[in-house]
Amino acid sequence: MTAHRRRRPLSHRRRAGLRGGRALLAALAGAFLLVGVFAATGVAGDPFSGGSRGARPAPAIGTPWSARPDQRPPAADTSGSGAADTGAVPSAPGGGGGAADGDGAGQRPPGALPFDLPAPAALRSGKKLVFAHYFTPYPLSLDNASADGDYYTRNYLTPAGEKGKHARYGGLLRDRPLPTAPKSGDWEAANLREEVRTAVAAGIDGFTLDLLSLSGPNWERANRLMEAARSVDPGFKVMLMPDMTSLRTDDPAVLADALAALGRAPAAHRLADGRLVVSPFKAEQQSAAWWTGVLDRLKSKHGIRTAFVPLFLDAGAHSAQFAPISYGFSEWGSRSYVGQDGAAGDIRRAHDLGKIWMQPVSVQDARPNQGIYDEAGNTATLRSTWTHAIDDGADWVQLTTWNDYSEGSQFAPSLHNGHTYLDISSYYLARFKTGAWPEIVRDTLYLTSRTQFAAADPTGSQSLVMSLRKGSAAPRDAVEVLSFLTAPATVRTATGPAKDAYEAPAGVHAHLLALRPGTSSARVVRDGDSQTAVELPYRVDGTVEVQDLQYYGVTSGRTP
Repeated sequence: MTAHRRRRPLSHRRRAGLRGGRALLAALAGAFLLVGVFAATGVAGDPFSGGSRGARPAPAIGTPWSARPDQRPPAADTSGSGAADTGAVPSAPGGGGGAADGDGAGQRPPGALPFDLPAPAALRSGKKLVFAHYFTPYPLSLDNASADGDYYTRNYLTPAGEKGKHARYGGLLRDRPLPTAPKSGDWEAANLREEVRTAVAAGIDGFTLDLLSLSGPNWERANRLMEAARSVDPGFKVMLMPDMTSLRTDDPAVLADALAALGRAPAAHRLADGRLVVSPFKAEQQSAAWWTGVLDRLKSKHGIRTAFVPLFLDAGAHSAQFAPISYGFSEWGSRSYVGQDGAAGDIRRAHDLGKIWMQPVSVQDARPNQGIYDEAGNTATLRSTWTHAIDDGADWVQLTTWNDYSEGSQFAPSLHNGHTYLDISSYYLARFKTGAWPEIVRDTLYLTSRTQFAAADPTGSQSLVMSLRKGSAAPRDAVEVLSFLTAPATVRTATGPAKDAYEAPAGVHAHLLALRPGTSSARVVRDGDSQTAVELPYRVDGTVEVQDLQYYGVTSGRTP
């Protein structure tokens, strides 16, 4: 998904195929962390559709793939699956509550972050809002089976999955949601509540809900998510984002009626004056006049006033045309750290027109079934996009994405990244929302790298390999140590057989090391004593069966 104009590379849009490669799924540790090396990670899109998109040429930047993942995978036999859906729900600002789920799943353990994140009520006291883009095809579980043999493992993370239809690009996905134990009862609702709690614990205000269809499994999951948000935390809101690259209607009345149905839910995001926020993805797919028809019907037939926040693939080309009907604007954004220079101009243009701006913040983008990826530079893209949102004066932020594993762009806790990107993001989120950088009170290390070299040629049967997107940073083979330190210290590192050390300052500091075969680790040494240590539990291989160009991450703040 993405958009851009002249001076910077056009952005992207998701929906691509999976790839799964080098999978060594080992045991499920606890009932929630899969220990195993799955060098297959994911780019998907259209996971449930009948045909493979891998045979198509990759779309140009800014040209999304259409996706209609509307078919439901076969349900697993969950009889006697144990693990009842019970447990405490964290207290919600403004009341909150609802059904209990899971062993405290979704809650953040003490000391997980290098700083103390303000309570949700404090983070919601201002006008700055942070949403995460929710992609309905990839919930925590698709079949309520154990992760060592569930639908993700059997069909998305291996080239042989779904009868080999993803074999050309090595499997549909390279990563998956952090495994969750099978549940009794309404497990789908319980898992959605768990995702809401995880987002709340990270300081996120709500989800932008990608509406891929107006019926079928994705529509049903959208409705379930609205209820999950209401039951967990009435302060957590869901912004409606009809996906114009996927919806199959040219009738404004049909879309308006569907939006009205969802918009009546208590969790639907509304402004303080009661206006329902509608933020279509690739709004320029239809004219401003067409959208006026949607908004007029919402008001005349359903009595719903709206705040229209179109998300463009090219905001520069369309914002003036849409200004008369819009409350604000957004764009999908570049997924490489060198593609962020236009952010200040976007925000300034929106503000000059009297509109708010929702800034995209991203981690990375790698799409095996489209044969394309961006060079994210370890956490450089994440830090750069957040810095622009803060320094350039964005009003809202959209994390792109919460869980689109087909793009490899997920912030949500995943098998190969744990909570790494979500935890780092919370630091910048606190600054964005409060205006002050949080005090670092615990030494914390974040280690990121790929598990293969960018130029590695897969030895398996994969025939479509990813190439760098035009306008992206050049490929790099590096391990990054991102340190949050309370005071200066020596950081000792190991990358494969190579040992090294460097002096790191207090505060936040990124240090790059050459990528080498083997495992990587880092530890903080102060006054001769080891204080904090982290090891990336995935080996870097010189020879690989399946191409996997996503970055893997680990944090010292959480126990694997």
